[in-house]
Amino acid sequence: MASDAWLVVGLGNPGSEYMETRHNIGFWVIDRVAQLTNVVGFQRRFEGEFATVRTDRGLLLLLKPLTFMNRSGVAVAAAVRWYKLSLDRTLVVHDDMDLPLGTLRFRQGGSAAGHHGVESVTRELGSNGFGRLRIGIGRPTRREEGRDFVLSPFHPEERPLAERVAALAAEAVLVWHREGMTVAMNRFNGLRLSLDESALPR
Repeated sequence: MASDAWLVVGLGNPGSEYMETRHNIGFWVIDRVAQLTNVVGFQRRFEGEFATVRTDRGLLLLLKPLTFMNRSGVAVAAAVRWYKLSLDRTLVVHDDMDLPLGTLRFRQGGSAAGHHGVESVTRELGSNGFGRLRIGIGRPTRREEGRDFVLSPFHPEERPLAERVAALAAEAVLVWHREGMTVAMNRFNGLRLSLDESALPR
């Protein structure tokens, strides 16, 4: 058991057919955090893809549940209980249709706002007090159901911005790990990326 552990979970769906969809941007962020921290590879554990890396702050745990979105909490709860984590050391990264593409929002606790993955985590943990990093994916512009929208890929003109925001989110996760939720909120919640500006941290 690791008393100095911090868990970051990216929500998404397993399988190549979902890899590029809006709903999987949480997986994208975990992969980019792994690159930034020189993680060699993931293993199968806690019903997900799991990796650990030692940092100056402690043990950083990275998890991509393979239980499909609606059962994400099964994997999260297994990791939280094994490592005896407090909820202020647990961060769930997920897509959010209520935010425009190019924005991030950290928060501690609060409602799932209809996100089935977050609902599952809340249900399995018995609490909504865990941290979240919400990543804006925008709303459908045509008559399209929300489910179809989140399970569709980014449009070609959106893809570069989606890549940039995933990279920024990975940097933001490491700020949360090193400096805490308040610092991360103050630094990232007011940012909005666009294709014609350079706002990634230097």
